[in-house]
Amino acid sequence: MSASDLDAVVAIEEAIYPHPWTRGNFGDSLAAGYECWVVECGGDMAGYCVAMIAAGEAHLLNLSVAGPWQRRGIGREALDFVLDTARRAGAERIFLEVRPSNDAARALYVAAGFTEIGARRGYYPAGADREDAIVLQLELQR
Repeated sequence: MSASDLDAVVAIEEAIYPHPWTRGNFGDSLAAGYECWVVECGGDMAGYCVAMIAAGEAHLLNLSVAGPWQRRGIGREALDFVLDTARRAGAERIFLEVRPSNDAARALYVAAGFTEIGARRGYYPAGADREDAIVLQLELQR
């Protein structure tokens, strides 16, 4: 992912989430040197990932697939890419947060071997309210 991708990334983000990351969130991730990738299929941007990898750990911050490309295995391919990248960078484990209401993402992460290790109360905006986050972890085998 580069700054030139941000218009397309933000368009996908706004189309698939009621409370999307902002252009500033993505720009800050790039500026901070986080691992940021786009997924392309047939010349179209099909999704993107943002992860922070440091000190033997990784944190998956955003993994999203554009609506027309969902349910085609792209999320799993992107997740596998992130996991392999984290392993190569020396991470021993990876963490992420997911909304309890995001059944598709939860199923993806459980199928990949993630386990629930906790919750963050009121982590996500949800209309006038807040939604908790489920914290998941996966031990990365070398």
